[in-house]
Amino acid sequence: ALMEMNKVWHYQTAMDWSWLVERSAKMFNPKIDNENMEEMEGIVEGMKAAGESITRDEIVAYNGSTDFMNYWWPQVKDSISPNSPDPRKESCSSFIATGNMTADGGIVLGHNTMSSFYYPICNIIVDILPEKGHRILMQSSAGLIHSETDFFVTSAGLVGSETTIGGFFPFNEKGIPEFARMRHATQYASGIDEWCEIMKTGNNGGYANAWLIGDINTNEIARLELGLKYIGFERKKDGYFTGSNVAEDLNILRFETKSSELDIRISSVARRSRWKQLMKENAGKINIDLAKKFEADHYDTYLNSNTPDIRTLCSHPDLDSDIYGVDVPYAPWGTLDGKVIDS
Repeated sequence: ALMEMNKVWHYQTAMDWSWLVERSAKMFNPKIDNENMEEMEGIVEGMKAAGESITRDEIVAYNGSTDFMNYWWPQVKDSISPNSPDPRKESCSSFIATGNMTADGGIVLGHNTMSSFYYPICNIIVDILPEKGHRILMQSSAGLIHSETDFFVTSAGLVGSETTIGGFFPFNEKGIPEFARMRHATQYASGIDEWCEIMKTGNNGGYANAWLIGDINTNEIARLELGLKYIGFERKKDGYFTGSNVAEDLNILRFETKSSELDIRISSVARRSRWKQLMKENAGKINIDLAKKFEADHYDTYLNSNTPDIRTLCSHPDLDSDIYGVDVPYAPWGTLDGKVIDS
């Protein structure tokens, strides 16, 4: 995975991987707590025992790559590598529902990940039983101490996912990287409020997400939209929240993104409309089987037809001739997975 990122980074920027690792270490290492740092050092030792040589700073850069490449780099690239393309931020289609929206009144959560095909696919399930805090079951990739795709369950009864806030741009180099906050929140939080407070503390604006969190002890769900200066938060015991990369909080949308919520030709807006259709049509019936169908949905609300393309919940820009219909190096991308869970 690191070799793949090395090649892509160099292709897009003409900068060496070693430069990224050095800059990442200066930015992130002082903000990372000892517990997370020790776990990454353990990964280095494990790889050494397997005959692979890697440094701790490389593992830090790998874990913090989303913050670094997608949020810090766009701010400085014009003064370093002016002709490098803007990185494509991860996209997702996710929902969480409870109470009068679901068949049994419990929580149902679904999520899929839209990403470049070259990117390290999070195709393993990590089961962590830490000495302190709660047991974690999460989708992840080898070498990461967080989820990255952000689909997790904890022994505290918390379930969660997220969708990236589209067009988001503020970033604070002095903050704590997102991956360190996400790991601590997931390991130590006993409820929704505590999870959100940990995520807000030291927020750097990196990997800005709309987090969909559920507590199966209370069947309560919440959406935390974590910008940088602005934060949106809603909670309910009846209803749903969806995510399609459009900020719902007006302050975040207007002051911290460059996105439109009006043009249905745009993937995020078309998918937002489709979520509203599906929630209305299936109110009171949502269960695991329907959640699977939602995450695999190929209805385009702009074309009003079943046409798998960039605008569908299960997104296929690789099949969309208007986007990437030809062999463009490092560009093909789309929905890589689909996960659902209930209480």
